[in-house]
Amino acid sequence: MKNLRTLREERGLSQQKLADQFCLSQQSIYKYENGLAEPDFATLKQFASFFHTTVDYLIGYETADGTQETFTITLMPKNFKEAHHLELYQKLGNMAQTQLDNFLETIVKKEEDTIDK
Repeated sequence: MKNLRTLREERGLSQQKLADQFCLSQQSIYKYENGLAEPDFATLKQFASFFHTTVDYLIGYETADGTQETFTITLMPKNFKEAHHLELYQKLGNMAQTQLDNFLETIVKKEEDTIDK
């Protein structure tokens, strides 16, 4: 997976921290990053969702003419509230989306920490 290391490093995550996020071993992340093993499709989709990118970007898929071919993983909102939040999110610029992403991840992490105690 060509771009997993880049995405992980951009987030300041060690291989172990990323592995912990997905209940994987650090060795698995090392193997994925170095082309020694490939994750299953479910794990690829989880990585794409986590890094807010596409599976195609993760694996470095390119067409014959060298352009990046991408597809979108579509998640359907469960209710009106989720649909409304998604609509608002899509109206934000990249910087605001990144700030909101970071904020939401912080809140979710605090929730998870509270539940674990």
